Amino acid sequence: MASEPVARAVAEEVGRWGSMKQTGVSLRYMMEFGSVPTERNLLLSAQFLHKELPIRIARRALELDSLPFGLSAKPAILKVRDWYMDSFRDIRYFPEVRNQDDEVAFTQMIKMIKVRHNNVVPTMALGVQQLKNEQFSSRKLPPGFDEIHGFLDRFYMSRIGIRMLIGQHVALHDPEPEPGVIGLINTKLSPIQVAQIASEDARSICLREYGSAPDINIYGDPNFTFPYVASHLHLMLFELVKNSLRAVQEKYMNSDKDVPPVRIIVADGTEDVTIKVSDEGGGIRRSGLPRIFTYLYSTAKNPPDIEGPSEGVTMAGYGFGLPVSRLYARYFGGDLQIISMEGYGTDAYLHLSRLGDSEEPLP
Repeated sequence: MASEPVARAVAEEVGRWGSMKQTGVSLRYMMEFGSVPTERNLLLSAQFLHKELPIRIARRALELDSLPFGLSAKPAILKVRDWYMDSFRDIRYFPEVRNQDDEVAFTQMIKMIKVRHNNVVPTMALGVQQLKNEQFSSRKLPPGFDEIHGFLDRFYMSRIGIRMLIGQHVALHDPEPEPGVIGLINTKLSPIQVAQIASEDARSICLREYGSAPDINIYGDPNFTFPYVASHLHLMLFELVKNSLRAVQEKYMNSDKDVPPVRIIVADGTEDVTIKVSDEGGGIRRSGLPRIFTYLYSTAKNPPDIEGPSEGVTMAGYGFGLPVSRLYARYFGGDLQIISMEGYGTDAYLHLSRLGDSEEPLP
């Protein structure tokens, strides 16, 4: 536990760094810079992160301190704030990165920071859920909740950016990267292949939870590839397929009718790569559609107790899946749209920007 003067000094530092402007890095620069991961380039990358990460982390720590409805005082939010303060302190008190030995030590340290923040999303969800249960008993959220929604969008988008910067730097140390892989970016990623893996992962959870699972049919050119971050695409597709499987499973659970498959279609367009996840799970009411990207809106009838013992990923959670997936799509200039036909089913359109040509700085 830090002494009071030290804690005060760190808080002042956070205030100072949190007021600085962050520097965006374009994906094109990341790919060009990372394509030759020389010792000099890795040193330059570490020196950049040594100055950039404290700014980004401090800005989030300051926001965590000033949330409405008393959210900042919730134990789960305080825990996340402590993680951010610890990470800020670790980076700020790390000596200047001057040579290769410093760079290796710095890389190990930021690797540990990334691990420390692994559970930020569910922990934030717990804090917001506690607030909702205490103050907002009805499903309708109060007007002021928009402020929390805006904060969560900024917070998670920033988190994606921080993890992308750390992950890219760490991955460039891989002595034997796969062909076409530059750090986290796979320049020849097969969306069909990622869709197959995400589908298998989602089906296994559905099988575990319900004892059976709808089939998933995937359509598209199996030889088509494009540059993207595989872990981002997997996260988004897993969430969309999981939602579709649950909707179909619950609609046909007690039915004698044949269970329709979930369909995934990959289309290679000039501007975007679009992936459609289509189901016949009954759809979403029109009145509910505006809320599906609102944090804590869930179509689950009986969501699991978030404070109970965790058994890994469940089929239905607390409504963070879709808004976070949309942020992942938007991080690289894409988007996620949901079109639903109540009484029939839902189509999710995942629009993915073609990476590599963009010189726009990332969030």
